[in-house]
Amino acid sequence: MISLAEPRKWEKLFWPILTLGLFLALWHASVIWTATKVFPSPREVEKGMAELLRHHVLWGDIWDSLRRVAIGFSTAALLGIPFGLALGWYPAANQVVNPVMQIMRPISPIAWIPVSIILFGVGDNAAIFLIFLGSFFPIVVACINGVSNVPSVYRRSGRNFGLTAPQLLRRVIFPAALPQILVGLRIALGIAWLVVVAAEMIAVDSGLGYLIIDSRNSGKRYDLVVAAILLIGAIGLVLDFGFRRLEKLKPVRWGFRNES
Repeated sequence: MISLAEPRKWEKLFWPILTLGLFLALWHASVIWTATKVFPSPREVEKGMAELLRHHVLWGDIWDSLRRVAIGFSTAALLGIPFGLALGWYPAANQVVNPVMQIMRPISPIAWIPVSIILFGVGDNAAIFLIFLGSFFPIVVACINGVSNVPSVYRRSGRNFGLTAPQLLRRVIFPAALPQILVGLRIALGIAWLVVVAAEMIAVDSGLGYLIIDSRNSGKRYDLVVAAILLIGAIGLVLDFGFRRLEKLKPVRWGFRNES
């Protein structure tokens, strides 16, 4: 079986930069070709971004969005990881809870916006609640699957060494399931970042989502709208990159292999 060669160091940097350059060139050419007066060019977006920085608006909005995501996502992880591990460890309990989970899990967090406003009013708590809902279920499902997929030989080996159930779960099952748990956390973080933007357009008066809707409503500043959109994508890329790096750490990578 022929394996694909690893890209060289210069290629890892060259090709993404080339792709970005081609994207910007296509964007600029499209604006000129269509002669649009609405959609901004890359240069106009750059000027809009500089304007936001000069007025010291951008950093505050970035901080507010990241803060809400951090609180909602961390709460979901603190509650979801032990809950998911417990359901994976006790299949009978999982069978009882699973029907409710399967009903709640497909519901978009955006659908909960009216409920969150009724419960928490317009403000941070409503947005954090929506982020929590969007993050909680992917984390729980990842933990359940991670524990369920640990080979039974790991459990038997742990018991042969005299480990109690809590020790087995902490020292064997959790480390073996950790790669899958991290994948679930990464997916949940992506959802959280999506949800905070939507929530900020409706439930709060700060953050990058609010910046988008406020820029549109206040003089139709689409250069600021596109600048905020691109910034949301860039921050999401950085967050995802951070989790990818975390997955490559040696204590995480050992994972487990399928029984042969």
